[in-house]
Order: sequence, then structure tokens, then C-alpha cells
Amino acid sequence: MEGPLAGVRIIDLTTVIAGPYATQILGDMGADVLKVEPAGGDIMRAPGPSRSPEMGAAFLNCNRNKDSLRLDLRQQADRDRLTELVASADVFVHNMRMNAARRAGLDAQTLLERNPKLIYCAIVGFGQDGPYRDRPAYDDVIQAASGWAELTARTGGEPRYAPTIVADKTTGLFAVSAINAALFSRSQTGRGQAIEIPMFETMASFLMVEHLSGLTFVPPDGGSGYSRILSRHRRPFKTADSYIGVMPYTAAHWNAVFSAAGRADWAKEAATISNRERAERIETLYERLATCLLEKTSAEWLAALEELQVPSAPVNALDDLLEDPHLQAVGLFEKVTHPTEGEIINVRSPIRFSGTPTTTRKFAPK
Repeated sequence: MEGPLAGVRIIDLTTVIAGPYATQILGDMGADVLKVEPAGGDIMRAPGPSRSPEMGAAFLNCNRNKDSLRLDLRQQADRDRLTELVASADVFVHNMRMNAARRAGLDAQTLLERNPKLIYCAIVGFGQDGPYRDRPAYDDVIQAASGWAELTARTGGEPRYAPTIVADKTTGLFAVSAINAALFSRSQTGRGQAIEIPMFETMASFLMVEHLSGLTFVPPDGGSGYSRILSRHRRPFKTADSYIGVMPYTAAHWNAVFSAAGRADWAKEAATISNRERAERIETLYERLATCLLEKTSAEWLAALEELQVPSAPVNALDDLLEDPHLQAVGLFEKVTHPTEGEIINVRSPIRFSGTPTTTRKFAPK
């Protein structure tokens, strides 16, 4: 059986993470993806670790299920070749600056005139209707501009970036959603269209779902920021021997934990029982929880919390994930043999379709 996007032809002119991550997901879903790289290759080929030049781990993990072709778009012949490829494609994705795309004849108007059924997707740093449209953007810049870095300062300390490429990958996920929606629209109308996926606006909208908070109302009913999420006590909790993640959310959860810890008095308080008072006194509740969890080991608490049906988990290290019994059972990490890089670990698509499965048909191209 083939994936749900089998037969969809995608020309992928993206580099680094956001675009390649998006097109890899589309490739996992069965799309035929041709990665068009500059003469020197995608810049993400270089960062290690690697076994051979231009085949770094991050590149391997963002470019499976693709074929590759290198073109020098400074040369007219190569620009013409790319234009020919796009003329028969279903989707064209790029993350060039828009001025550069226009100079190369790769703007939406030009390509849609040639191929009216094309889904044209431009992943940009900033929306092209705004004053920042020509600014360069990378993940760190967008984390700073969108408010992500400042959220860390609100919980105590200095502004910091998330230790993952969160803006790139989130933008890539939005691109997947938008491209699939446009493909569905085309199936109904027969017409293609242009899509703009701006990193800045994507991350601002992503964060403000909960953090717009009191600024949702006019006039404001309080400030920005969801208080529970920004609590300085919201973190993995220390136990007698290590740390665990635990999330009592409902009144029943809090009652169960406090009762198990021998604090029936806390379990009966309004701060535990009332939804409104829990929200207002979340700092106190987290402080109390921290005190309770110190009395037993992580294994003891995890066993008790599972029995009580209170959401909890060990604090895994990244290395632990490879040995996690659940992830092993579902086969998330596959040991495979790459044609040039030898035996590697492949992280399969986490998505399951019952009738059109996602599969790893090709490994990242040399």
C-alpha cells in the first residue's frame, strides 16, 4: 500500500531545517520529493557528527524519502531546468528571500502563470506585507522576536532559547498542514494557489494561544501570560533520589496526591477543590507538591501515581528514549542500513494511517 500523498510531485528548494523537515513529512506520506540543492549542497549537510563529508546527522534526519539534484541558479541553463521541473509539479516549496526568488524567476506569479495547478509554498522569516519582510531570519532570531526567549525570564533568570530548533520545526509543521489543505482545495476547484508561511507570525500565533491571556479582552482583564505555565515551580519535581514529571490537573488528581502523601488537610482545602482557586493559588499547590514528593523515591511515586491515575512520567534523558519500552514496542527507532553511511538509526514517522501507511522508502540522498 502507498502513502496518502502517493502521486503528488514536490520540488523542494529548501535548506536548513524548516523546509526540509516539512518536505520529509510529506515524503513520509508518500509524496515524490525532489530536493533541489545549490551547487555546494544544502548547508545542513556540513554540521556533524558525520561518517563522511556532507552527510551529517541532522541532514540524515531531515531528508529521507527524497531524491536530490544540484543546480546552480546563477546559471541560466540551471534556472531553465528548474522552471521545467516546476511546470509539471504539484507543489513547489522554497525558503529563499522573496527578492532573490523574483530575480531567479521563481516568484508565485511567474510559476502559477506557467502551471495554474501548482501549490506554491514560500517559507519566509516575516510576512511580506509587513515592514520586516526583507529581514533575514533563523530559529534563534525568531525565538527572540516572537517572545519565546522572554518567557524563560518570566520564570526566573535571563531570556534563553529553547534547546531545540523549535521555530523551524513548528513552521515546518504549519507548512505541511497548509500544503495538504491547498492540495485538498485544488482537488475541489482544479486551481492551485500561493501559500506564505512566515516564521515570525507562525511562532507569535503559536505562543499567544494561551499567553494572550488577559490581553484577550478589550479593555484588558490582566496582563499577558498563562500563570500556571509561567509558575517558577512548574518543572520536574525532586524526589528522594531523582526527579519525575507529574501533572495533577483536576481536583481529583490533587486530592489523590495529597491524600497519598498523608496530607488530607490539603486535599480538603478550597485551593484543591475549586477550579478557580486552584488557578489563583497554583504557586502554593506546586510548592506543596514539591514538599510531598521529597518523601519517596521516584520509583515509589511513579508506581503510586500510576495506580492513582495521576499523569506522571520519569525524567528521561535523550539517550533513554532509545531504550524506552513503549518506543521499542511501537518501533519508533529503526536500525537500517544506509547505502553510503552504513548502519544508522532512523526515526520513523510517528503518524499511523490504517489504509495508506507512512513508510521510509528512501534514505537521505548522498
